[in-house]
Amino acid sequence: MRISHASRSIQSSLIQILAQRIQSFFNSADPWRIFVQGGTLVLMLGAIQMVNVLQQDFEQYHISRVNSTLGWGFLMVSMAFFFFKAFFFVFILYRFFKYKPIPSVSDEELPSCTIIVPAYNEGKQVWSTLMSLAKSDYPSNKMQLISIDDGSQDDTWQWMQKAKEELGERVEIYQQPKNMGKRHALYRGFNLGKGSVFLTVDSDSEVDADTLRNMMSPFVTNPDCGAVAGNIRVLNNKKALLPKMLDVSFVLSFEFVRSAESTLNTVLCTPGALAAYRSEAVFNCLNQWINQTFMGQPSDIGEDRAMTNMILKQGYHVLFQRNAYAYTNVPENYRGLHKMFTRWGRSNVRENIQMAKYVFTNFRNGSKAGARLLFISQISRILMTYPFLVFMLFFVITNPLLFLSSTLFSILIVSTFPVIFYAGRYKLSESFWAYSYSILYTFGLFWITPYAIATANRRGWLTRSLPAER
Repeated sequence: MRISHASRSIQSSLIQILAQRIQSFFNSADPWRIFVQGGTLVLMLGAIQMVNVLQQDFEQYHISRVNSTLGWGFLMVSMAFFFFKAFFFVFILYRFFKYKPIPSVSDEELPSCTIIVPAYNEGKQVWSTLMSLAKSDYPSNKMQLISIDDGSQDDTWQWMQKAKEELGERVEIYQQPKNMGKRHALYRGFNLGKGSVFLTVDSDSEVDADTLRNMMSPFVTNPDCGAVAGNIRVLNNKKALLPKMLDVSFVLSFEFVRSAESTLNTVLCTPGALAAYRSEAVFNCLNQWINQTFMGQPSDIGEDRAMTNMILKQGYHVLFQRNAYAYTNVPENYRGLHKMFTRWGRSNVRENIQMAKYVFTNFRNGSKAGARLLFISQISRILMTYPFLVFMLFFVITNPLLFLSSTLFSILIVSTFPVIFYAGRYKLSESFWAYSYSILYTFGLFWITPYAIATANRRGWLTRSLPAER
């Protein structure tokens, strides 16, 4: 099958984008950055060339697959999945353009809020987090700031005491008798809180001055709002390469996906780094949340997704505020990254099972079609994980060159959207990390989802360690 004029036009556009990348990465003085982005560029250009050279091989492979019953069946399933994902992308794109963040309400309208900062082995960063929150443009008489040390093994408590010395009565600090996990630290904070809205912030995160008031405003303008997700960016992305890649990924995940979800009143996860909950909604499910189990084991991960799920189940709206920023530290090495993703993957499996129990019921007033479509998209990825893994391994064994070229070319096409999206909102030069991240995820982290599914019942935070070990 010869490449059509349309295909050549697409390839020409992609080459122009890659040419811009050449100029971008050679402007950098960082040799490691030049090596990684240069290597990515070579792979992308090589993919275009290989797809051109191997046209006949692709055609022959396609014919042989169609002529077998198994191959035909898998092709049909793959095409159905592809068309669904294409439809879903267009739908999310449409909803994204309908999204607008809710502007801040006046000081008089702002609700009383309790900010809870659980901390474990954060060292000086917890002090920076608390000072960042204390500088918020929020009425001091409506703001309660609580930080809880969850049995840290380093000097976290000393830094919390230092924050207490500087902030005085503006902050309350507590120590857990031993390390009990983030969920239990938050549980204590919820019970100590006096505000009508709870705001949870990770102790490795910092916020803008207007973040709090922007997070609180939806609770005033929308009486059905039960929770709000903040906009998460990467804090430690100045030197390390993984944080640079993750920053591009976070922008797509939050500013594109969650913006669209928000228009459906169904943001699926309010991130631990920055989330707000109506206190009434929290107390309605607090006992269930703290005692949550999975396959007979206490749940000690995914507390943010679990809380979101339980609030959605009550019929509340869960929204996203693009104008409420938090900047959080992310892993700087592969070991920390795959552990974080494994924890997220296990939580995703667990909470999709929980969501399946109510999403097709009359769980709230108004339209529920959007929530159901979001769920179907989530669960379909889980259900198709193993079939696609088997196909990928078979493809690698039987046609390694075709697999490599087609995979890299697909990465080039699919990742161009996050490149354009990030460049439109922030910096063009940083947007190209989307290509490098996609290559890393496809070839270095592809195993995480099937592994997370197979080990969804396992406990453990995985990334809880001393700062120097992260």
